[in-house]
Amino acid sequence: MSRPLIIGHRGAPGYRPEHTRSSYELAIQMGVDAVEPDLVVSRDGVLVIRHENELSTTTDVADRPEFAGRRTIKRIDGLDHSGWFAEDFTWDELATLRCRERIPGIRPGSAAFDDQEPPLRLRDLLALLDDHRAGGREVIPVIEIKHAAYFASLGHDMARLVESELAASGWNERRVVIESFELAILRHLRERGTSAELVFLIDADGIPADQLSDPTARTYADWMAPDGLDVLATEVDGISPDKMIILAPDAEGRATGPAPLVDRAHARGLAVFTWTCRPENAFLLPEYQTGTLAEYGDWRGEWAVLQRAGLDGVFVDHADLGVEVFGV
Repeated sequence: MSRPLIIGHRGAPGYRPEHTRSSYELAIQMGVDAVEPDLVVSRDGVLVIRHENELSTTTDVADRPEFAGRRTIKRIDGLDHSGWFAEDFTWDELATLRCRERIPGIRPGSAAFDDQEPPLRLRDLLALLDDHRAGGREVIPVIEIKHAAYFASLGHDMARLVESELAASGWNERRVVIESFELAILRHLRERGTSAELVFLIDADGIPADQLSDPTARTYADWMAPDGLDVLATEVDGISPDKMIILAPDAEGRATGPAPLVDRAHARGLAVFTWTCRPENAFLLPEYQTGTLAEYGDWRGEWAVLQRAGLDGVFVDHADLGVEVFGV
């Protein structure tokens, strides 16, 4: 069996603030096969790399008096959120912000690099990957489209924006993976004839945000059932479930996996990725926790279960550790 694709989740956010140039550069230096940018959109239609469109948890926007009046409350994917939102700023305004560590209590080492780097656009990351390719290092983008239905309600066609950006940069002729927790945007991309590989992200519970208004819609659990996988096999190239689904913990939090989902998906021709491998106790199953939340637990023990699952891709926050375990 070949090893899985090792994907630097938001770069290498175990060591640098997520989605910064230095985070991506470090992940590539540490040997990942791919990096994952999350995409939101600015007011003027620029694809911006942020995990969420709310900016205050990962930038200094809340400390910028010139933007104090932009604070607001929005309903996104069925929930109310308070803060500053990318779609209320032009790209030129967003470029003046500086990035910060999302979880400084867990990752103080990364937080030491706060306020040093601006956000990136998708085109910036693609150019960075081009530079590495010219130097002999091929790294692919695994692009996650965030809140597609919400942005569509504001008049932003994320499929068109992503396709235009890939075409303008020449990446529509190279390997690209596009993923989303919403199936409608993936279907839209397929209908538009995209050459990218499409991966449906699957949460451990709940329902896709683009289906919240449909009382008959499938839940994520329904999509993992045999008939759900049958449908997905005709519409996407792969699935990417939460690692907890693969680990299949029992009531006491002990891993009983690998889950049979991987074999069932493979039998239908679907690739299987999983997210997200993190070594800190805060993110490990109880049986692998060995100290404080910020300390590393028995991450090798937990990841060994994932290694046995026959996965096609794994998302990692600490690129060097991911390469150590999954790169063999």
